[in-house]
Amino acid sequence: MKKRIYGLESEYGIIFTSDGKRTLPAEKAVRYLFEKLITTEGFLNVFLENGARFYLDTGCHPEYATPECASPLDVVIYDKAGERILEDLLYYAEQRLREEGLSGNLAIFKNNTDFVGNSYGCHENYLVERSADFYDLAEQLIPFLVTRQIFAGSGKFFKTRRGLEYCVSQRAQHIRQEISGTTTNERSIINTRDEPHADKEKYRRLHIIVGDSNMSEYTTFLKIGTTALVLEMIEDNFLTKDFSLRNPVRALKEISRDLTCKRKLQLDDGRKASALEVQQAYLEQALTYYARKGADPDVADILQKWEHVLTCLDHDPMELRREIDWVIKKHLVERYLSKHDPESSEDKVLMLDLQYHDIRTNKGVYYLMEKKGQVDRMATDPAIQLATSQPPQNTRAKLRGELIKLARQKRIPYDLDWNYIRLGYLLNLWVRCNDPFQEENEKVTLLKRRLEKTNFKYGYLL
Repeated sequence: MKKRIYGLESEYGIIFTSDGKRTLPAEKAVRYLFEKLITTEGFLNVFLENGARFYLDTGCHPEYATPECASPLDVVIYDKAGERILEDLLYYAEQRLREEGLSGNLAIFKNNTDFVGNSYGCHENYLVERSADFYDLAEQLIPFLVTRQIFAGSGKFFKTRRGLEYCVSQRAQHIRQEISGTTTNERSIINTRDEPHADKEKYRRLHIIVGDSNMSEYTTFLKIGTTALVLEMIEDNFLTKDFSLRNPVRALKEISRDLTCKRKLQLDDGRKASALEVQQAYLEQALTYYARKGADPDVADILQKWEHVLTCLDHDPMELRREIDWVIKKHLVERYLSKHDPESSEDKVLMLDLQYHDIRTNKGVYYLMEKKGQVDRMATDPAIQLATSQPPQNTRAKLRGELIKLARQKRIPYDLDWNYIRLGYLLNLWVRCNDPFQEENEKVTLLKRRLEKTNFKYGYLL
């Protein structure tokens, strides 16, 4: 697999309840969530010791951005580490609320819609070379991204006049354009905001905002992994089949409503093909490409899982009730309805849908299923726990995490972004790192040695 930097940004929904009723607005509840970090950082935008970023996004949504990762599996691990970090902050916030006389419970949901129809996102980031034609790359990638939801969607029940309707994707209904420069009012499949967080002369960031937030580790791995393979084929000018869609945004919504994954879509050249057929064509080309180029174990694993899910989707999607979010959720609800009256269970089904995304390991439905061994996993609990405090050791995140940890130990004020870190109030304690692949840096090493041997007070050298 081509050497690349990956990242995943997840926005979360937050609710405070007391006796079953909301008693604290989200904008106030979320500040308690940050309070444990504010005591050391002083603002609602912080970098963590594991190299990740945690901040308050538009609409009072806490957002966790993974550190720079060098593989799809690392993305899975550090994405799950974010859930564990938020869960810890949640329990701390509840304790602070009780101390102030607000007894109740906080709940954080890793989903994409709230009860009143607002949407918040899960954004993928892939580092690409500046020399590549960005719009040509996007044009070839969009058919894949539109059809990818048949295995990457997290599923959503909607209440309609005809009763409950189930869709493959939570995010699909909220996408309005193919490509745009914003992520809120004009939600698009691909965002063009040119913020590489790296050397601008060499790199650009491919920012994909069409994806769902996933609970399943298997789904996240496959979502990131397959996209990486298709991206590599595009960069190598290998793709020979054109599956440009007549109307990608409309197709996105049509696919989401088609639980068979086989409804025909109108292609730009007049042909028709289903989402499943488009994905099978991409897979066929990937198998050919990596048979010629050679597939390392990571690529082989992605290809095997990709082929597995497409085979199951062709035969019977419910065969994926251990692997794919939208199928897991559908199977869960069907089991519930088999024991209860469907006509009187609509509200319960909607609640089950929401609770599936609850990040609390002792209450969230997904995690209860995980504890019972009902879902397949890609990561281990020890690896995830380690990732809550230790950054990846093979990217720039290692440097950032080490300096943050040292600064906190020394109680040194610091200011940083993805590309730089400044320690203390002295401008000479400054390091810039524009290479996200750089796990070692001579300037950082020298700075660490200096800090370890130096006493500080109020951010100044003594």
